[in-house]
Amino acid sequence: MTGGEPRIADKPPNIFHFDSKADAKLKIDADRAYELYRATLTPDRAILFERYQLRDLAFKAVGVGSVGTFCFVGLFLSGDDEPLFLQGKEAQSSVLERLSATLAYQGPQGRRVVEGQRMMQAASDIFLGWTSDEATGRQFYVRILKNRRLGGVSEITEQEALSDYARLCGRTLARSHARSGDPAVIAGYMGKSGTFDDALASFALAYADQTITDHSALLKAKGHAAKGGQSAKTKGEQRSA
Repeated sequence: MTGGEPRIADKPPNIFHFDSKADAKLKIDADRAYELYRATLTPDRAILFERYQLRDLAFKAVGVGSVGTFCFVGLFLSGDDEPLFLQGKEAQSSVLERLSATLAYQGPQGRRVVEGQRMMQAASDIFLGWTSDEATGRQFYVRILKNRRLGGVSEITEQEALSDYARLCGRTLARSHARSGDPAVIAGYMGKSGTFDDALASFALAYADQTITDHSALLKAKGHAAKGGQSAKTKGEQRSA
């Protein structure tokens, strides 16, 4: 609570409020964005959404799948002060468009993401929708903010259930692709040999190696930055003396 008003707690650099003096490109018209979002909901969910009012908005850094994108969280309260957190995640063009112009999606990128999720998931977030910021041209998809995930992998391995967890993830992923494509065509492409399995395993190992390399580069760059900052501080102290 700040001055009697509920606000999202700042936890920089992951969660923080927009600077009122910031460049217009770093802002969004939240009220208009959520107004456009409401129009993408089904009537029953739109009525439910209308019971809430936007009370605060903050920027939120997200996971590796959305690094470098513009994402935010809106705090909504109902008439009896029940909170609802809706996250807006910037939706950019699909990477498939780099392969051919014929693969370009004709419509809002947020809608592309939402329709894909609805197709692949057995049950989607009831507040899943899309919107845009008209001034900057950014496009977003909106969903309920997820504040917790399935148990950590470390907890799973302690219970010697990692193999069961991996099978569950595999079956879930396979089911989602079967919902979004032609199962017979997918099965025919994969065939009955272990070639596809080996390809996935090779990719996973290569990805792990790249992650280790990237992390080492990050630590090295961080070390150089720290030394540079310390050197500048020392020179400044010498000049002051």
